[in-house]
Amino acid sequence: MNFKRPMTRRQSIATLLRFSGSLATAGAVSWPAARSVKAGTNKNGFIVTGTGKTHGFSVKELTRNVFEAAGGIEKFVSKGDVVAIKPNISWARRPELAAATHPQVLEAVVEICMEAGAKRVRIADNTIHDARRCFALTGVGMVAKKTGADLIYPRSSLMRKMKIGGSRLDVWPVFVPLIEADRLINLPVAKHHSLSMLTLGMKNWIGAVGGSRWSLHQDIHQTIVDLAQFFNPTVTLIDAIRIMTRNGPSGGSRADVSVKNTLILSDDQVAADGMAALLFNKKPHQIGYIRLAQKWALGTYDFQNLDQKKVVL
Repeated sequence: MNFKRPMTRRQSIATLLRFSGSLATAGAVSWPAARSVKAGTNKNGFIVTGTGKTHGFSVKELTRNVFEAAGGIEKFVSKGDVVAIKPNISWARRPELAAATHPQVLEAVVEICMEAGAKRVRIADNTIHDARRCFALTGVGMVAKKTGADLIYPRSSLMRKMKIGGSRLDVWPVFVPLIEADRLINLPVAKHHSLSMLTLGMKNWIGAVGGSRWSLHQDIHQTIVDLAQFFNPTVTLIDAIRIMTRNGPSGGSRADVSVKNTLILSDDQVAADGMAALLFNKKPHQIGYIRLAQKWALGTYDFQNLDQKKVVL
């Protein structure tokens, strides 16, 4: 191993898993929480809000445009990178019901990562409903087929106990394909949640781990923040093309859906969630985990401290 050359995130976790041996299942594996930042990234962070206002606008074009406004996908993904994308596809619902990430947003993100030279792009979520039904009904299966992305079926053999190092979660099973990557893109849909009030970017990490969902939902705001500091994504892109305003997180009726035609991209997961909360007429501090995440210095919803840009299509 060349110790003069910095290890990528994927090499780092692979090394830990290799040398940890049976500790991965019998004990806990720790991994570096810090993520490498590509040269040129604004240390103060950025947030881009994209809105489709033209009748019949292209969701994929809007997705591309918000990344361009942030400096282009090449700012975050390099040639040869393995990119993991974490959508929210936990429920077997059709796209128009806003229970899952919009397939056209996901498709555009996969495509631009590949155009940037990504060696591999994988899509992974530990679904609640049967994964095959989720893949089929949400449209994610078709996205993987069209783009050539790897769609990972969640199974127990892909879960490893790891050191979360949180206030509530210390050791917990983690969905390894999401962390065995050089870049991690969080791609949730914005919707109502009966316990946490809203499920946005940081809440999306509950689908990146295994274990008891019931346990994860106890003291849910602290759980969310523990997971957010562990996963620490490269960027968060919140899909608010359609949002679920009630009866979340599963929904099931068009009456629960409001069309916002909005995308929010940020390298600050607290800022992304804070901006998305405004779409529900909520101030960021009214959402427990957003308030707590800022207190823990995971990011900020003081938007004036960020490089703000707007895209209209």
